[in-house]
Amino acid sequence: MKPLVRQPALAATVLGLALGTGLLAGCGRQGDPAGEVQAPVAAPAADSAQPPAQGEDAAADAPVVLGDVIETGPQAVVGISYAPGLDRYPGLAKALQQYADASRHDLQQALDGLGNDKPSMPYELSLAFEKQLETAELVVVRAEGSRYTGGAHGEPLVARFVWLPPQQQMLTADHLVPDPQGWKAISEYVADQLRERAATRLSSEDMEPAVLQESLRSASRMIAEGTGGKVDNFRQFEPLTDAAGKVTALRFVFPPYQVGPYSDGTQTADVPAAVLAPHLAPEYTELFIHD
Repeated sequence: MKPLVRQPALAATVLGLALGTGLLAGCGRQGDPAGEVQAPVAAPAADSAQPPAQGEDAAADAPVVLGDVIETGPQAVVGISYAPGLDRYPGLAKALQQYADASRHDLQQALDGLGNDKPSMPYELSLAFEKQLETAELVVVRAEGSRYTGGAHGEPLVARFVWLPPQQQMLTADHLVPDPQGWKAISEYVADQLRERAATRLSSEDMEPAVLQESLRSASRMIAEGTGGKVDNFRQFEPLTDAAGKVTALRFVFPPYQVGPYSDGTQTADVPAAVLAPHLAPEYTELFIHD
């Protein structure tokens, strides 16, 4: 297998191609389910029994420089882009780079499996990190893309990163709502919202009554499975804020297949601060609006 070759002179053209064709791979091909890459939030802890090699600490603490990646080769096209200024938050930049590296690793594994064969369609990785919000208290980054490694369509890549600049740490779902009972309440609220939306959509379609009932049952099953009251179902979220920067709601994000078929795409459900308030960890309540 020939290695991917970086071509800086073609950066603008190939990035557009990589991002465009990758997203088309995720939207235009129909077929087998694909998994989601979870966003890493911290580097693996060092083994305390193994002292770091000379210079290893300095390398681990070195600032992360996020740069767009454009790579093309006979077997694959890769396009990764970052919103400007994200590397001013070293911990956040490291998490974004880890997510991109994990996505590229999975692509490379698929390429290695080809040996010297050439895929019928080039494998693709397109990934864009966009800044959704930046305040003194919160920085929110949306990661969207697609990875195609054969089959009917690409794997959707969907992740959200919520960085807390004052604490220099990621805000994660399990820290935000530490009590499992809290996730049960959030689950019920989200499931009701998604079921109502599915019922409205399906009822507007021209279906025989029996077909409609079966479609509603199928949608309800997928929603129940994808919103069960455990934190793993709610790890992807983005805060919604008011003019003062206070969080008014959390928008939970569900990639294709989690709460609906691939054709439904990524779905979201907003949970207002009033519903979240009884379940929030005390150290985060000041981020939210208070009635």
